[in-house]
Amino acid sequence: MIAKAPQLPGSLHWHLIGHLQSNKVRKVLPLVKCIHSVGSLDLARDIDRIAGELGLYPKVYLEVNLAAEISKHGFSAEQLRSTLEALYALKRLEIHGLMCIPPYDPDAAKSRPYFVKLRELREELETLGAAPLPLLSMGMSHDFEIAIEEGATIVRVGSAIFGERTYSKAA
Repeated sequence: MIAKAPQLPGSLHWHLIGHLQSNKVRKVLPLVKCIHSVGSLDLARDIDRIAGELGLYPKVYLEVNLAAEISKHGFSAEQLRSTLEALYALKRLEIHGLMCIPPYDPDAAKSRPYFVKLRELREELETLGAAPLPLLSMGMSHDFEIAIEEGATIVRVGSAIFGERTYSKAA
């Protein structure tokens, strides 16, 4: 993204959906309209601080790791409940909703329980007095239809549009 953004029209609205390392926030923040992967209070604080320095108000989604997968980032549901007040105290972040990535399974139906859990967590957090969390970023190319059935407002379907990724081997 850092390399491609300057080569493309400035009118594009970039959404970052992968993990954002704290040491990359300063480079990425001016390029993106939205970050779908804020998965810790520390990262949120870094984004808030740097956004303040740059005069930005980034839109963010709070990433929730509902399956407690070690290989993935994100708040557990309990961590999110306990840090939500601190997250909303950050003045530069516009928290628009929640995001999850279920464990991959070729059977897309196995993603449904995670989409249901994310929707229910959003409803619970709103009931507890949090500001509205209107958007749910959930579902990818293989399971987006189920995600939509369960309330997704944003789906990530890059593979369906552009084809499967090809990864170059490191030299």
